[in-house]
Amino acid sequence: MKKLHIALSTEDIAASVADYSARLGCRPELVVEGIYALWRTDQLNLSIRRADGVPPGQLRHLGWEDDAAKAFTAEVDVNGITWERFAAHHQADEINQIWPETNYRVESGAEE
Repeated sequence: MKKLHIALSTEDIAASVADYSARLGCRPELVVEGIYALWRTDQLNLSIRRADGVPPGQLRHLGWEDDAAKAFTAEVDVNGITWERFAAHHQADEINQIWPETNYRVESGAEE
């Protein structure tokens, strides 16, 4: 299964979590207070992050969460947008490398 991945920059994680949770109808699967949040719905993988060098409200990158991905990859399209491709466990590995205290695991029912 493929899910569209959208990564946005934000200045206010708490306000963004409240807003996007209302828009998506669910709470994030993971929140790193003041820094990062991740929602994984049936159709969408959305992350928000305070990102140096990327103004709040701007796109950080796009991509696909793809069960068939054997490794994390990234490429830049004709418009200069980075597109990532990864399986859910690749994203969990990246999160745990950046924020090991989260001990983030993909929820049951997802591929490993």
